[in-house]
Amino acid sequence: MPTIRVELMEGRTPEQKKNLVKALTQAVVETLGSQPASVDVLLYDIKRSDWATGGELWSEKK
Repeated sequence: MPTIRVELMEGRTPEQKKNLVKALTQAVVETLGSQPASVDVLLYDIKRSDWATGGELWSEKK
């Protein structure tokens, strides 16, 4: 059973997440030959204040 963990900066809409989950599931089905029901996708929303790139928090970027 493939499990995909996706970490996203918060702010995506439910529709965007739904489309992402469908696309990831389909990619696994096509690539690995898995059944859709066996593919788990875990979405983690990360606050901008908990995500940094280049030593700078995203919540402090302009």
